[in-house]
Amino acid sequence: MINQQQLWDDEAASKYDTPGEGMFSGDVLAPTVEVLSELAHSGPAVEFAVGTGRVAIPLSEAGVQVSGIELSHAMISRLREKVGEDRIPVVQGDMTVASAGRNFSLVFLVFNTIANLLTQDEQVGCFRNAARHLAPGGCFVVELWVPQLRSLAPGHSGTVEVSQPGYLLIDTYNVLTQHVISHHVTFGPELADGRNAQIGRTPHRYIWPSELDLMARLAGFELESRWADWDRSPFTAESRSHVSVYRLTS
Repeated sequence: MINQQQLWDDEAASKYDTPGEGMFSGDVLAPTVEVLSELAHSGPAVEFAVGTGRVAIPLSEAGVQVSGIELSHAMISRLREKVGEDRIPVVQGDMTVASAGRNFSLVFLVFNTIANLLTQDEQVGCFRNAARHLAPGGCFVVELWVPQLRSLAPGHSGTVEVSQPGYLLIDTYNVLTQHVISHHVTFGPELADGRNAQIGRTPHRYIWPSELDLMARLAGFELESRWADWDRSPFTAESRSHVSVYRLTS
């Protein structure tokens, strides 16, 4: 099993930010911050797996008091190059058990990161930890992809998710354990280290939306809203991802 602390090391942290592009683009971040600001209702928020501050920093700039929990020392160090502890305090630890405090209005976990927890028990533990952080009636927001098992050809266990100049993303599935390994292949005439190609692998445990809802109920939440994206577009059978808002009821 791949160790998450080793996976999100100094090299990964140094390459994580892509200012103005991809998931760091304004088109992605603006609706994300808008939704989270509204759900916080002027109260404090905590981001599980805060990373380098991709969402936490603009959310803080929008006036929300933001704290974070993050496992990777390297990702926290990268965040600290941008903002200080006084602005976005971060607890280093596992988001299934680490505590950033109590009585938050909002807990959020974005960009598929709950799938970095590789067992069902850990994923349920994440929901229960979110509940411990929230004030009564608070929200837990999860952004997650929908497993693309319909893309698997008969007799095959892998799919090509991205194919573009210089980059391939290939996902391989174990449908018994619900594990996915994402194989990131970067190639070109010659990379910086003299090789023609590099491959990195990231492990995940995929979760069906209905399974996610059951995890939420075990922790005292009810599903309030589910959208296909942060623009609140309808979630349908063809949606490849979702943003789910859970309300703490107990």
